[in-house]
Amino acid sequence: MNFIAAGIIMVAAALGVGFGMCFATSKAVDSAARQPEAASKIQTILLLGCALAESTAIYAFVIALILSTAG
Repeated sequence: MNFIAAGIIMVAAALGVGFGMCFATSKAVDSAARQPEAASKIQTILLLGCALAESTAIYAFVIALILSTAG
């Protein structure tokens, strides 16, 4: 049963992070196309946001590992 819960956590986290990062990237490209002079600031903010989103996926992976090894 723990393996099913771990799998559900990983699928939900991967989908959430994937969609979130795609949405953020599309908005950043939109913004950079509209204001090319602000592209470096937009890129910095985008990379910080993607790093935070990726850390959410890593936390989900750790929780999935804990659930799958719990007896």
